[in-house]
Amino acid sequence: MSATIGIEEAQVRLKDLIAGLGPGDEIVITDQDHPVARILPTTKKQPVLGSCKGMLTIVEDDDEHLEDFKEYMP
Repeated sequence: MSATIGIEEAQVRLKDLIAGLGPGDEIVITDQDHPVARILPTTKKQPVLGSCKGMLTIVEDDDEHLEDFKEYMP
């Protein structure tokens, strides 16, 4: 969807305009019929919670690695 909207209307409806954006959509904001800005959806994917589950193992009985950090410990 490509839409053109005046700056005054965009100020009133900004939250709804952003919420309605989909992939490939574009909203052109105009001031006195001249384009001044574009609103585009982000292309960055949102992280999926839990996607790294099982990638880290914590070994409780391993104090050997702490020897390197003794000077920093209380």
